[in-house]
Amino acid sequence: MLHLTDTFRLFPYSYAVSSKIEPFYKGGNVQVSKDENYIFCTCGSHVNVLEISTGKIVHSVEHVSPECWGGVGVDFELLVTASRALLLKQWDWRQAQCTRSWKAIHTVPVASMTFDSTSTLLATGGCDGTIKLWDVVKQYCTHNLKGSSGVVHLVQFHPDINRLQLFSSSLDCGIRLWDLRSSQCVCVLQSHYSAVTSLTFSSNGATMVSSGRDKICTVWDLKTRKAKRTVPVYEAVEGVVLLPENKDFSQIGVKSKDLHFITAGSKGVLRVWEASTARCVYTQTLPSSTLSSASEDEEEKDGDPRSLTYLLHLPTSSRLATVTAEHNIMLYQLLDLTTQQQFVGYNDEVLDVKFLGKGDSHIVVATNSCQLKVFELLTNSCQILYGHTDTVLSLDVFKKGSLFASCAKDRSVRVWHMDSDSGHVRCVAQGSSHANAVGSITCSRMKASFIVSGSQDCTVKVWDLPADLSATGTGIHQLTAHTTEKAHDKDVNSVAVSPNDKLLASGSQDRTAKLWSLAGKGNLGLLGVFRGHRRGVWAVCFSPVDQVLATSSADGTTKLWSLQDFSCLKTFEGHDASVLKIIFVSRGTQLLTSGSDGLVKLWTIKTNECVKTLDAHQDKVWGLHASHKDDKMVTGSADSNITVWMDVTEEELAEEQAKQEDQILKQQELSNLLHEKKYLKALGLAISLDQPHTVLSVIKGEDSHELLEKTLLKLRVDQKESLLRYCVVWNTNARNCLDAQAVLQVLLTHLPPEELLQYQGARTHLEGLIPYTERHMQRIGRLLQASMFLNYMWQKMRVAGKGKGSSEERLGDGGDDSDSGQDEDPHSPVEKEDEEEDNEVSVTKKASTSDGRVENGESTRTNGNHQSECEESSEEEDIEQDDKDQIKTAKCLPVSSAPQTYAS
Repeated sequence: MLHLTDTFRLFPYSYAVSSKIEPFYKGGNVQVSKDENYIFCTCGSHVNVLEISTGKIVHSVEHVSPECWGGVGVDFELLVTASRALLLKQWDWRQAQCTRSWKAIHTVPVASMTFDSTSTLLATGGCDGTIKLWDVVKQYCTHNLKGSSGVVHLVQFHPDINRLQLFSSSLDCGIRLWDLRSSQCVCVLQSHYSAVTSLTFSSNGATMVSSGRDKICTVWDLKTRKAKRTVPVYEAVEGVVLLPENKDFSQIGVKSKDLHFITAGSKGVLRVWEASTARCVYTQTLPSSTLSSASEDEEEKDGDPRSLTYLLHLPTSSRLATVTAEHNIMLYQLLDLTTQQQFVGYNDEVLDVKFLGKGDSHIVVATNSCQLKVFELLTNSCQILYGHTDTVLSLDVFKKGSLFASCAKDRSVRVWHMDSDSGHVRCVAQGSSHANAVGSITCSRMKASFIVSGSQDCTVKVWDLPADLSATGTGIHQLTAHTTEKAHDKDVNSVAVSPNDKLLASGSQDRTAKLWSLAGKGNLGLLGVFRGHRRGVWAVCFSPVDQVLATSSADGTTKLWSLQDFSCLKTFEGHDASVLKIIFVSRGTQLLTSGSDGLVKLWTIKTNECVKTLDAHQDKVWGLHASHKDDKMVTGSADSNITVWMDVTEEELAEEQAKQEDQILKQQELSNLLHEKKYLKALGLAISLDQPHTVLSVIKGEDSHELLEKTLLKLRVDQKESLLRYCVVWNTNARNCLDAQAVLQVLLTHLPPEELLQYQGARTHLEGLIPYTERHMQRIGRLLQASMFLNYMWQKMRVAGKGKGSSEERLGDGGDDSDSGQDEDPHSPVEKEDEEEDNEVSVTKKASTSDGRVENGESTRTNGNHQSECEESSEEEDIEQDDKDQIKTAKCLPVSSAPQTYAS
């Protein structure tokens, strides 16, 4: 009989989302607030605000249109963004509200942006070669500086505001000095032969240091406007910071009072230079001593993932912030350049995840990379572990939680130790004798005595561990496999050790699972084979209390097997695709399974029933692990998200279910109202559910303009406010602009301006409508001109055809056919049959190598509501489809004047 201690719950578990580690930075501009408490970084169409102390995203500013970011300028309370729609927007980032927007005047997008030291002047550098200065208090353009050649990719004010000087750089690699009193370019500082990346100034403002991708830094005397010294740094430099004066920096090689500066660039390390002698006095130590000489040589190559792209100085806290090409943000103490915090902006695909440390305080993650990441759950601060030279595929943790093992495509296994006091993780052992990628690994359960690995070479290896692995200063122990067994005919996808360390289970692509004896010191002894799955076996797991083995397969099923007669006891069906991971929880009374359908399911073994389906991911859930007490669970997915789940009480579970049921009932009610054509109630319900796409469908379903007008005027004020906000989004899409303009016509015709301006964000919404409406009007004007020219040519053809007896007959029906052909939409999508996903893919091939996901930062799924309306550009697309309707309703557009008519 099973006796449960008070450590464990006496009733089944049910999990709810506790926290998430999501991508918050996918490349682009990074800045730090003046109080040095927040980091601002771009992620797709968002500007995320990261709180440094907690590592949490506390605010997220989102555009209401599918625009790309041209630049970000940030002050402590002020955020200004520039978009490809040639709009500048000023935000109250704490409330995520746009307080003002205005035209950038640039003819092409803004490429760079910066505030002056008082945060009252804003400079924008455009791709058109011009620089605009804006008074953000009085809200007008103060300067228009022309003369730069090409894209102005760098603008920076002199820190002494009394000098009224601005520095800029463009494609000619010169540094222009602008006198803002005369609006003239005073001089061009020529020294660099490649793009100038950053400028930094001395405390007295008399000296400036510039860095460039031409592998040099130049020290400038701003009084004489001449170069004092050119320092070759032998790497493409992305950032430079001058060391403050009158501070002791002896720990980083500063022995004199001469000018010193720090560089960050393609080599991925911080270096300190003495300006007077052009000598490097200190080079930062790389994060790992396990790097081979080959990998160190590769650091100088372009595109190295560890190269630094930004260097930011935090003077108040005496820290430096760097950004790597892997989208990691690192904070260093300036006095000794030691790592203080690391934040991972983007994880790529999560291939495995495990709890780690005392009290499950950390998680270790494999993320389609040769580096491992260890997150502290309290602060989201991350350690990056270097050692493997190819993608890490699988992880497992020993019972005490301070030791864990990893395996990778580089055919090696490694054992890592985390210090319980400092939390520092280091590699303590490694072994490599497999002939192919190692796709699975498992640790001994009783004590840290051995590990077992399964490989694509179809073998299983048992590796003995020394007893003093956790001792400090012992170096990296070289492991040798004391047992090697050809276990399967195809790739070994999973291995698991029984709770008493006497049995081993293996699952393979050959559709079988096998049970092995680990008792002897010799070869593994085969005890039996589990047959019954129709596709490859992805995972195997022993029950913690019963003589039972669980397996999951690409055939979408999970099976329980008897260890005594190898018969199938139960089969669980519910996933729509491959079941990738399986674990026992609640002392063996429940099962957790995760699949390539993005779902995690909780099963009760006794009733063979799925009691809960957890939907927090949009792609394959490769990582699944429960804490020692089973009260916490962590999942990792190919959608780059890591989710921590906590057990919830029955009351919390009932409340959550009630909310879900209420949402379902409202959706059903909305469907019924639409079917019954009760548009007023349907419109109000869709607005209350915040579903812009459904609201748009209701508006499109109105039979006439009069009925639409009657319905809209009956809405409440708050519903009209939401409708106005939706119109801003719809107006950015050429397909939906007519519906947006029809709604606007009703609102602007029947509501007085005083009432409209009382709506929340009304001024901002109207300002956002103007540029797109003007663009639609210009397109309609061009369409009218083209249609009149076509009509003119048709009339001339008719005149030319008169008198030719058979010409009218030849044209007859043919003309009609030609006209009807023009009404067809050339851009209508062609339905294609989706290819069936190949589930017979080895575990060693589960990592995606696509780089487009990181660079574009776009998800392949949308939420179907607000976002679905923002996916398409507002450029001239699908014009043919809407030409007729646009011509007929051009006179209904209320925001801009009607287009000009063109004489034939």
